[in-house]
Amino acid sequence: MRRKLVAGNWKMNGGLVTNARLLERLASDWTVGAGRELAVCVPAPYLAQTQAALTGTSVTWGAQDVSEHRAGAYTGEIAAGMLVEFGCRYVIVGHSERRQLHGENDVVVGAKARAAREAGLVPIACVGETLAERELGDTTAVVGGQLAAVIEALGDALRDIVVAYEPVWAIGTGRTAAPAEAQAVHASLRSQLATAGAADVSILYGGSVKASNAATLFAMPDIDGALVGGASLDAGEFLAIGRA
Repeated sequence: MRRKLVAGNWKMNGGLVTNARLLERLASDWTVGAGRELAVCVPAPYLAQTQAALTGTSVTWGAQDVSEHRAGAYTGEIAAGMLVEFGCRYVIVGHSERRQLHGENDVVVGAKARAAREAGLVPIACVGETLAERELGDTTAVVGGQLAAVIEALGDALRDIVVAYEPVWAIGTGRTAAPAEAQAVHASLRSQLATAGAADVSILYGGSVKASNAATLFAMPDIDGALVGGASLDAGEFLAIGRA
């Protein structure tokens, strides 16, 4: 069964005082609904704070990145097993900022997704095209290739992931794909997943999602929720997106 999920990606934002206010509001105001989930993916230094604030509540949490390695001489990296110890359910892999700023390729993203699943985490595997790729008409080929690497890496574990379509040109720009445009890409990804035996994997949309546009996006048949950036730092806005 496809889960309905709204996950917040705080990116490199936050502070102990502001986090406490935000987490308290989410914990007190979010009520779980049938098949509906709210989660926050926070910077690693705040995982302990998030675990303490959200344990026993209806809000789940996760991390923004994970190493493909289990342990060893990888200074600055974070192993999946470490994230499990902080109660994480989710971890984002392959976000466009990791691909662009840190040189992560499809093989690395697939390996990170596999490491996450082996530890019992649910990877939120991100795919998305740049504006140049979109204008060339390469969207389906680009996102399909990115997803194919995850499919190849995971094998039978593919059913236990979440996919997030985040067009690079819409992240943090205020531009959002029209619902029908986003749906077309989601439908293509759904077909690819179905061929791999994982048609029920949830596919989120990400890219300047706000309370004002969430409902129209979620009305599309293959959009199962959202990966929310900046709006997830505002408790009221984030809760409104979840309720949409």
